[in-house]
Amino acid sequence: MFVHLLNSALRFAAEYNDFFVRGMAYLGAGIAVVAGLGPGIGQGIAAGKAAEAVGRQPEAQGKILVTTMVTQAVAETTGLYALLVALMLMGK
Repeated sequence: MFVHLLNSALRFAAEYNDFFVRGMAYLGAGIAVVAGLGPGIGQGIAAGKAAEAVGRQPEAQGKILVTTMVTQAVAETTGLYALLVALMLMGK
C-alpha cells in the first residue's frame, strides 16, 4: 500500500514539475520578446539623428548613410538574438 501511494505521489510530482517548467519557459520567452523594444527605440532615435545630420550637412549624406546603416545592422542583432532565445524556449 505504501509503495502504491509513493508511486502515485511521484507521478503527480513529475507532472507538476513538467507543467511548471513549461510555464517558466513561456514566461522567459515573453520576457525575451520584450527585449526587442530596446533595439526598436534605439534604431528610431539613431534614424532621427541621421535625418537631422543630413539636414544640417547635405554634402555628407553618403558618409552619414553608411554609418547609419552599419549601426542599424548592429543594433538589430540584439532584437534577433532575443527572438532566437524566445523561439528556443518555446520549443522546449
